[in-house]
Amino acid sequence: MAMKSNALPYINTLYRRSTVEQAIGKSRSTIYREIQKGLFTKPVSIGGDRVAWPANEIQAINQARIAGKSDADIKLLVIELEALRGGAI
Repeated sequence: MAMKSNALPYINTLYRRSTVEQAIGKSRSTIYREIQKGLFTKPVSIGGDRVAWPANEIQAINQARIAGKSDADIKLLVIELEALRGGAI
């Protein structure tokens, strides 16, 4: 007999811009400049003119920076993270 799992489904928190600024220690203008350069993921629309970033992406980019990854490595990571969004249910 299969046991029933009480585990909650994975929920990826969405961070609004002000939270992202605090999490990465960069200003709004720097975040959008890095998006233009491919060094940061684009935000996702959460309705109307509001946007947010998936928490796992912010964490992955921070981890890469902490690990000393190059800008070229970060660009590849950003491409990978944005590609993974297509797999959402």
